[in-house]
Amino acid sequence: MSRRIKRMNPRPRSRDEREDARPHQTRGAKKVGSRPGGKPGSKPPRFAGEHAERRTPKVMLEKAAPAKPVEALLPTKVQTVTVTADENNMRVDRFLEARFPGLSFSHIQRVVRKGELRVDGKRVDSKDRLEEGQSVRIPPLKLDAPKVVGELSEAAQKTLKALKEMTIWEDDDVLVLNKPAGLAVQGGSGMTRHIDQMLEVMRDAKGQKPRLVHRIDRETSGCLLIAKTRFAASHLTGAFRSRSARKVYWALVPGLPKPKQGRISTFLAKEEGEEDTIMRIAQHGDEGASHAVTYYAVVETAGNKLTWVSLKPVTGRTHQLRAHMAHIGHPIVGDPKYFNIENWQLPGGLQNRLHLLARRIVIPHPRGGVIDATAPLPPHMQQSWNLLGLDAARFDPIENAPEE
Repeated sequence: MSRRIKRMNPRPRSRDEREDARPHQTRGAKKVGSRPGGKPGSKPPRFAGEHAERRTPKVMLEKAAPAKPVEALLPTKVQTVTVTADENNMRVDRFLEARFPGLSFSHIQRVVRKGELRVDGKRVDSKDRLEEGQSVRIPPLKLDAPKVVGELSEAAQKTLKALKEMTIWEDDDVLVLNKPAGLAVQGGSGMTRHIDQMLEVMRDAKGQKPRLVHRIDRETSGCLLIAKTRFAASHLTGAFRSRSARKVYWALVPGLPKPKQGRISTFLAKEEGEEDTIMRIAQHGDEGASHAVTYYAVVETAGNKLTWVSLKPVTGRTHQLRAHMAHIGHPIVGDPKYFNIENWQLPGGLQNRLHLLARRIVIPHPRGGVIDATAPLPPHMQQSWNLLGLDAARFDPIENAPEE
């Protein structure tokens, strides 16, 4: 399929519009990544500073209406729902997690394994993918009895310490982690340590465990959003489903993308191999194909050899950014799945690891206001930035990209 790239020509916004668009901030709250020593009241650069610290979240809380207990949201009798466009290609277990935050992994697996959940009248596996328009029969659901919270073992205390060291944002409802490259978000074949398993040590007195509301690839570092309560999980999941969340990624790619700012629009479909799975560029109407849209912008170049790009995914398909950059001829440096330039040599001093960072996430807070968290460059990318003379405090032009 031919690539579709469009230049971004945003309408210049007036000063009043820019002021209205700025996220709310509580008085005295310090912006993540703000430059120390700045003049009072001055506007800090978007991505200045590279030291991630645990900050008081800049959320302006409003009085929230009492939330319904999650038990009231669970079906007490059999119901049938239809898969929406945003849920197309979603795994069955992820579908249930998104629809009913608070359900335990074991309960989801149990209802699927017993055949109580049916898709178009047929039994399915929890890893099967759903298609838009399919009919899903959902049985009565219930919460598992909470586990008794006891004193943490030495191993659990080490895990809790590791999570605290990753934390760049936290309040009573929300946690944002700076996930290191190489640590998986969820378990898989042969996986013994991952974020979802680590969160077990954070169960509260009621037995509630913090819940993942989105995911990033194992080798991608950066912002990972966690809901600490069922109330927050329901609202944050809804924000992702309605595309109210805004994510910004940084990557290093070979060559210089032209135009310097553009839009990539393709269909992506999963291709299962004997040992691996990749996302391929597909045609509209292909089985399992989902529309994917990414905006990109060149931030800075290192000669004509390498380019630092900022990426804003509108949709959230598997490996979307990695597949899209490879599609336009600029695969992400260190990508073992999608780097497809023959005889390309990695410049000396750079590590052959995926140079992709989930730099920033902006999303409405469940109780009002805005969550705006920024992650620093991981060590291997910071090393590359230093060697190439790239300035991580530069203004990020992806700010001008449309939201749709």
